[in-house]
Amino acid sequence: MGGVTSAMRWFAAMAAVPAGAVLQLHERSLLAEPLYLALIAFGLLLVALGWRWRHRLPLAPLALAGLALVGFGSTGWRAAQRLADALPVELEGRDLRLTGVVASLPQIGPNGVRFRFEVERATRAGEPVVVPRMISLGWYSGFHEDATLLQPQRELRAGQRWTFNARLRRPHGHLNPHGFDHELQLFEQGLRATGYVRDAPVQSVVQGAAYPVQRLRQRLRDAIFEHIAERRAAGVLAALSVGDQGAIEREDWDLFRRTGLSHLMAISGLHVTMFAWLAAALIARLWRLAPRAMLMLPVPQAARWGGLAAAVGYAAFAGWGVPAQRTVWMLATVVLLRTLGLRWPWPLVLALAALAVTVLDPWALLQPGFWLSFAAVGLLMAAEPARGDGSGRAAVQGSRWQRLAAAVRGGVRTQLVATLGLAPLTLIFFQQFSAVGFVANLAAIPLVTLLITPLALFGALMAPLWTLAAHLLQVLASGLGWLAALPMAVWFLPVAPAWAQAAAVLGGALLVMPLPWRLRGLALPLLLPMLATPPQRPPSGHYELLAADVGQGTAVLVRTRNHLLVYDAGPQYSRDSDAGQRVLLPLLRARGERRVDRLVLSHRDADHVGGAHALFAALPVAELSSSLAPDHPLVALAPLHTPCAAGQTWDWDGVRFEFLHPPEGDAGPFARPNALSCVLRIAAHGAPTTLLSGDIEREQELRLAGRHGDALRADLLLVPHHGSATSSTPLFLDAVQPRWAIVQAGYRNRFGHPAEAVVERYRSREVRIIDSPACGAWQWRSDDPDTGICQRDAARRYWHHGPAGRAPGT
Repeated sequence: MGGVTSAMRWFAAMAAVPAGAVLQLHERSLLAEPLYLALIAFGLLLVALGWRWRHRLPLAPLALAGLALVGFGSTGWRAAQRLADALPVELEGRDLRLTGVVASLPQIGPNGVRFRFEVERATRAGEPVVVPRMISLGWYSGFHEDATLLQPQRELRAGQRWTFNARLRRPHGHLNPHGFDHELQLFEQGLRATGYVRDAPVQSVVQGAAYPVQRLRQRLRDAIFEHIAERRAAGVLAALSVGDQGAIEREDWDLFRRTGLSHLMAISGLHVTMFAWLAAALIARLWRLAPRAMLMLPVPQAARWGGLAAAVGYAAFAGWGVPAQRTVWMLATVVLLRTLGLRWPWPLVLALAALAVTVLDPWALLQPGFWLSFAAVGLLMAAEPARGDGSGRAAVQGSRWQRLAAAVRGGVRTQLVATLGLAPLTLIFFQQFSAVGFVANLAAIPLVTLLITPLALFGALMAPLWTLAAHLLQVLASGLGWLAALPMAVWFLPVAPAWAQAAAVLGGALLVMPLPWRLRGLALPLLLPMLATPPQRPPSGHYELLAADVGQGTAVLVRTRNHLLVYDAGPQYSRDSDAGQRVLLPLLRARGERRVDRLVLSHRDADHVGGAHALFAALPVAELSSSLAPDHPLVALAPLHTPCAAGQTWDWDGVRFEFLHPPEGDAGPFARPNALSCVLRIAAHGAPTTLLSGDIEREQELRLAGRHGDALRADLLLVPHHGSATSSTPLFLDAVQPRWAIVQAGYRNRFGHPAEAVVERYRSREVRIIDSPACGAWQWRSDDPDTGICQRDAARRYWHHGPAGRAPGT
């Protein structure tokens, strides 16, 4: 009993620091820096008092509180240090001259190249200025239509010293409910500004100035692409060997997600552990050949520390990503404990590894990969049945076929435990679960970890091995494609309440634990609330509106009791990325949307239709309404297409929809796309009215005001043309008389939307302006019209872009 109590004390002590860090990570704004230092000092004092009184109080609560304060204070102090390395607001969007070193592998994409840049000197108009030390730069000019890089971008390599003319801005990303937090990612990586290289002459280039490991990684990546003609296979090999995940094509990522293999195609903990295990086995064999070496250091110790050193080297060569770092810390924890002769229970080992990760990178505690990695290891340890009958030894000492059968059974069991036990966490973090993931992982894990990854690494010594690895990848991709095409290959669930998520996690653990089936049976009622959570819907006669944060473009979701309308699909960000794939689909799935009843594409501009193809590919779209030409490619994807025209109406669940523009027959081959924008009016009895206006301009606004007069009045207005100076005329605003005005635009966009003169027109009429750069996504319900929710307010954290960068009108 004393041993159990001691273990509980140690577990509580090691878990207290991460618990304090997690609490700090939920702060909306930072405290004063000296206050964090005071909390650390006070926490250490409590730890000392708790240690002194450890025999008088159970679990030394003073010490635990002190450790939690140390975790809270140290994380806050480090956050303050990182936020202090900020780009001054007055330097945003200004021409700067930067001299520094390319600090990462340049990520070559279809629209340009992106890389980390360590700034050594910065000037503006010849005068020194202070900018963050590490920034993220893009170089987008000088590209052919076939995406072939022109000089000098082709020559950009890791470790070079360059002098650029560039423009910077503070980190800013899209913020949507249950969406990816790009600003957190930049903050965790220490990138405190982003920007792009201007079209200006390069002043100087120095080869091999720094970062020798990055230079070696780039040489290996370039060699892979030169040797492997098939770009998709070369990209996966580059990801497996040097950690260049950006080299994997978008369609391959989609395939890996559908089959549950995304974790396998990055430098994951599985690869690092495999590399450490192979290195340890090789070192042990070689060590036994040297008697003097064995006298200095026993074989097991040499193998453990040698395997750990190999893991560190491999993780560093592969880019030192967060998953690889976590694995290295866990391996180091186990090696240290074994060296000290300690055999701790698995919960203590996990707690110590979590403590190490917290000390080195507390923001990793907010990453899904952290919890999935630790949960996987914990479940495998906890689910291991006790073997007190010597069965394990018998299996090891049996025949070769018996050992092989035992290894196969162990592999199947391990994958079953990981698949079932991690399913609730996967649904919580990603709202999707691959039903074919068990079979896919069962085949892919040994193939990728034992064959393809080693071949990708040793191909640096013998290039033909890359060809063999590429052939194996093609075989794997063929099998995965067949699995992904099966009906119900992927399940999607809406976000469940926190209590249902917690119950599901407990249920998943019970399902794989070595417990009597009577207890395992409790897993089903624990899992059901999350699996059967009904999505929230507005009552009949009302509607819900969500203006998504998609950057410079338009995308609005309108939900009635039983129907969903999507008004525009946002922009296309690059040739392989768009708002449909990056924003709308995750948002729709998190909300439990399984189909789009009507997709309205106001006009053909790319910032309005860029994400439509992704919607058509992923969800059933019952009907398309648009002003697109009959031969537009998107029209062919729709089962039913109706050109929008003034006077068209329909009713859903007591809510009336009506097109006010363009007039029927107005769409001619020479009409400007903006002039043809579908203007949609949404109204319900006793509820506020909404007007979605597309990109109409002055002439169309005057025609609408003249035709409808006071009938044009609406409580909520989607500001025409993102707030362009060519729209929002006084006569139009006097006719609409909105209470709220939504501006969907990009942060510091090149068009200057919304124009200051336009903002002033709304202000003078006391209209509340909701702009997506400052608000993020905006959610509003007609049955509770005074409580619209800005995502940046609801999910505010201290690393998010603050009020200093808010756009005009807020």
